[in-house]
Amino acid sequence: MSKLKWEKLSSRYLVKEKWATLRVDCCRMPDGTLIDDYYVLEYPDWVNAVAVTDDNEVILIRQYRHAAEEVILEVPGGCIDPGETPEQAVKRELLEETGYAFETLEPMGWVYANPSTSANKTHSYLLTGGKKVQEQHLDGREEIEVLKVSLDELKELVLNNKIPQALHVTAIFNGLVRLGLLK
Repeated sequence: MSKLKWEKLSSRYLVKEKWATLRVDCCRMPDGTLIDDYYVLEYPDWVNAVAVTDDNEVILIRQYRHAAEEVILEVPGGCIDPGETPEQAVKRELLEETGYAFETLEPMGWVYANPSTSANKTHSYLLTGGKKVQEQHLDGREEIEVLKVSLDELKELVLNNKIPQALHVTAIFNGLVRLGLLK
């Protein structure tokens, strides 16, 4: 595998903002070919969750996603803040976006959104035993509708392409497997 890895010779930042950073790398491929303009997006790492309430319903959210210019059905989640662990971030995001707190939290691993051009990871969790403990506490850029669906409805939503966010579909698949609903 080491024969496939590129050598990064230099990097420079073109954009360095809170939510996104764009750098350009100069790299050498194993065969000696130089690539002097490889662009990499750096985002904070993200979390998302398959969140199951104490009455065995899954919490989904609906919100506007500007890059897609659509209102999208998703699982809850968001960015990991500096100094926060993924576990702390997923608990915070669920409480802020939905008002629910959970009894159990099970890590389901992490995935890259697009390792060709993006450096960040998405950490996914299965949370169970959710209870509504407060109202939503959204930031100024969020308008989120919370809904609950049965596990069977969740499977149908995925199968009918009603949850179009690939990272969220991955989490749902892993959650359904862990819940014993897919083999």
